[in-house]
Amino acid sequence: MNDTYVECLVARKPSVILTFLKILLTMLTVVFVLLGLFDVFRLLIAVVTGIGAYFATMNANIEYEYLYLDREISVDKVMAKSRRKKVATYAVEQMELLAPVGSHRLDSYRNMNTKTFDYSSGIAEKPDRRYMMIYSGGVKVLLEPSEELLKAVQSVAPRKVYTD
Repeated sequence: MNDTYVECLVARKPSVILTFLKILLTMLTVVFVLLGLFDVFRLLIAVVTGIGAYFATMNANIEYEYLYLDREISVDKVMAKSRRKKVATYAVEQMELLAPVGSHRLDSYRNMNTKTFDYSSGIAEKPDRRYMMIYSGGVKVLLEPSEELLKAVQSVAPRKVYTD
């Protein structure tokens, strides 16, 4: 079988709040470790702020990886370039439409009250490179695919993928 494999990595815009929280919790951890050398309560506070700093660091640097293989688009969430979590898998056969966010082809789907999943960088650039995928059941998925990924999906479902 002739399977196409395409991989695309998109970095999420860093959250200002999480970046600030990461720095604050790291500084508080250092301060409470230095103050808590002879005090158990301050050392316990240092452990708690250290755990908080760890989770803030993991969630401040997020990337999304799109994998296209065997007529499926798989989305993975990469946290701090060290941990990977599978977020979703979408079959191309069940996809209704894949078009740019500003495309007129999405007009009939704009007022739908459905769940929207954002796996893009979160930045609306000029020109906007984000695409919206309408999946079966009316689920909206925001992606930022590469040209190679778009061509691979378009070769399988040419009447569902638009690049206008």
